[in-house]
Parts: sequence; C-alpha cells; structure tokens
Amino acid sequence: MLFNAVNCSFIYLKKVRLRKTFAPNSRKRNLSSPLSSIVMLFALLLQGTAQANVQNDLTEEGFIAYVAKLKEEALDKGIDKGKLDEAFAAITFRPTVVTSDKNQPEKKITLDDYLASRVPDWKVKQAVEKYNKHKALLDKIAGEYGVQARFIVALWGNESNFGKIQGNYSVLSALASLAYEGRREKLFKDNFFAALEIIDKGHADVNTLKGSWAGAMGQTQFMPISFLNYAVDYNGDGKKDIWGTEADVFASIANYLSSEGWSSEGTWGRQVKLSRVVPISGLAKANMKPLSYWKAKGVTRFDGSELPNVDIDASLIMPDGEKGRVYLVYDNFHTLMKWNRSSYFGVSVGYLSERIKRGY
Repeated sequence: MLFNAVNCSFIYLKKVRLRKTFAPNSRKRNLSSPLSSIVMLFALLLQGTAQANVQNDLTEEGFIAYVAKLKEEALDKGIDKGKLDEAFAAITFRPTVVTSDKNQPEKKITLDDYLASRVPDWKVKQAVEKYNKHKALLDKIAGEYGVQARFIVALWGNESNFGKIQGNYSVLSALASLAYEGRREKLFKDNFFAALEIIDKGHADVNTLKGSWAGAMGQTQFMPISFLNYAVDYNGDGKKDIWGTEADVFASIANYLSSEGWSSEGTWGRQVKLSRVVPISGLAKANMKPLSYWKAKGVTRFDGSELPNVDIDASLIMPDGEKGRVYLVYDNFHTLMKWNRSSYFGVSVGYLSERIKRGY
C-alpha cells in the first residue's frame, strides 16, 4: 500500500506540472521542455520507488536483530546487565517515529505567525503566574548560575508549556527505531546509549524515561546526551529529575545556559528598524559589530529613536528578510542558538522573557 500511495502521489504532482508545461504559453519555450519534463517524471517515480523500498526494508525482524547488537554494545560499555535486560525487554519498533522524522513540516511560516502560535497571550499570562509562584526558588537558582529567572521560565514555557507537554514516547524505543532507520544512526545511537546510562545511574527507570518522538525528554526537552552534560539534581534527592521536580528543571536550564556562555550582565537583543540597506547581517561571528557601527549604518530602536551609547557587540538578523522583523542580538542570543539553532525559537524565548519582565 505504501508503494502505491507514494507512486500515485508523485504521478498526481507530475500531472499538474505537465499541464503547466504543455499550457498554450509554453509554445514560446524551448522545444526540449516536454522531454525534460518526462525525464523528470521518471526520475521522481524512481525516487518514490526507492523511498518506498527503504521503508519496506525496515522490518520487525531486522529491528530485533539490530537491537540485539545494540545490547551487545551496551554490555561492552559496562552497563548493569539486570537493568539492561529490563530496558531491552520494553523496546519495540516504532515506525511512526521514523515517519515523523522523514515528514517534518516543510511549510514556510513567518516569524509573526510563529510568535502568535508560540507566545500567545494565554501563555504569557501563565508564564507570569509561574514566575511569581516560583520566584523565591527561581531567584536563588538565578543567583547561583548567573542566568536571569525570566529566561529560565521562558525556555520552560517554550519547550514543554511549563511541563504540560513532555511527550509520551518510550525514549529507548524511539531512539532505537531512528538509529535502525540509518540516516542519522550515530546521532541516535549515541543518545540511545546515553539514555541507558541515565537508567544505569538511577535518574529514571524504563517507565519514566518518556519524551518526544525524537527522544527529547522531560520539561526541558533535553536529548539524553544533553541530560548527562547539563541536568542537575538541585534538591539533592539523588536523581536528576527533569520530568517531575521543578527545582531540578529550573537548575538544569540555568546550568545549560551558564555552561554555554550566558552572561547575567546582558540581555538577548532588541527589535530595531532600518533606515537604509545595511551591508552585512546574520549570526556569523565576523558580522558582530559594536552598536556604534549599527547606529552609523542607520539602525535605530524600533520606535525610531537612536540606539543607546553602550559598548556592546551585536549581530543584525532578519529572519524573514528586510520586509520582516529586524533584530540586533547579543552574545546571549548566540547561546540560545546552541540550545536550538532556529532564530525563530531564539526570538520567541527572548520575546516571552520581555513579556515576563513587563508582567503581561
């Protein structure tokens, strides 16, 4: 059925394209155009067949054999055999995670659309409420790690809606399935073994090790390797619990940012306006310039007033081009890019943090 569905979809798309190719105004085109279109049609049909064959090659029997090899490797790494037996007994093939990985959304949305969906007013209200509710704990952690509390809450809200959306996939099954599929085997294998190490160290058991289809876990949505590098047992109970212990969640977020270069002396950036075309933009380190440089190039605050006279370097980014929102972003924004490489995500975290600071 998958083979037929893939081929039918490609044929339908090509029919549409061929209609355009043979439309009346195509007479003005090169006579080789119809032949080129037919060649392209066959290429796409072959591609669809290849993709379907790859999918069909992912069998339950093949997965079982693959997982057996993973277990051998895990034993060689010195992970407790009893815990391994329990963990591997619960691993199942999850074709749906492979499908999700292959079919990630391709639709291009604007930053305005993204912010409207990621930082709606109801989430801002909840963020302010959570900030006030946990203020004493957040301020303590902020002081210890050098990360402003509003950014901890903003990341918490963006990643898991304050712990409400953590994912209910078995992390081991998801990562094993994605590694078995093969396109990014090393990435998912490394995280699979990291997940086993989390169990081996007693931070979670098989039943609590839940997350997204891609293996991101808990209220922080850490991948297992990030968990091992940054998760914190802040309440001292012997477990780094990013699933249910808010103290551990807040400290783990703060520890990540602090470890990756966050400065409590600065902020993330600001929305600005252009009065003329600027010669450079983007997040490349070579494009970070002092505010005085950007002021000389006609960049102003969003309200049109001059940029402040502060000795700080900034990158100018235009996520949607010159006609969209424009920002000057600082070193802390570059740290957010290590958490998630999407500039849309980074702006959404910064924007939510500003709303928390404002109180509405």
